[in-house]
Amino acid sequence: MKALLRRYLCFLVGCAICSVGIVLSVNANIGLSPWDVFHQGLANLLGITFGNASIVVGLIIVTLDWLLGERIGIGTVLNIVLVGIMLDGIQATGLIPIPQTLVGSLLMMTLSLAVIGVGTYLYICPGLGSGPRDALMVAMVKRMPRVPVGLLRALTEGGALLVGWLLGGPVGIGTIYSMIGIGVAIQWVFQLFHFEAGKLHQEDLLESLRNFSAAWKETFSREKQTALEKK
Repeated sequence: MKALLRRYLCFLVGCAICSVGIVLSVNANIGLSPWDVFHQGLANLLGITFGNASIVVGLIIVTLDWLLGERIGIGTVLNIVLVGIMLDGIQATGLIPIPQTLVGSLLMMTLSLAVIGVGTYLYICPGLGSGPRDALMVAMVKRMPRVPVGLLRALTEGGALLVGWLLGGPVGIGTIYSMIGIGVAIQWVFQLFHFEAGKLHQEDLLESLRNFSAAWKETFSREKQTALEKK
């Protein structure tokens, strides 16, 4: 059970770190990152919060992931909901400032890319199911193994940017910087930890439930055995 809980904790920390990274990129205020251009454009169109728009987009993408044959795990579903909620929560605190200079904004955008790269690694590596956007990236890696993961990520970011721009999402110098840099950041983090996303087994929902049930039964059995030994 402890090993399973550590996996879930790693996943939750990854989601939280990614959420901080996204808010950093928004507050850099030099143009939203590609996915965030999409989220903001949709939020403006539907009159909903930025976080809720992220959830709506996540549901659309997870449907595409399923059509591509990618495993939909409990982590995939949790990522959609948790990141959306965390985004609105972090923004509401006002703890992350908005830089007043271009240099400060560029530094914050650079920091956001590094933070998102680390967060992405942390919530993918437990194997609970990739986040919807990263499941799409993993599906592409499996189908095009010779293409660098950074390039594939950049392609998905470009597609999100185009749709977001058509919806009226704000685009600026930070958008281009993020579109190019996010793939590099994630590839660098994956290489740093010798992590190959395409080779990692991702649990589906039923498998996660079976593993949780097995871990719970094992823990209960050990506690019962310990109690009997004490008697």
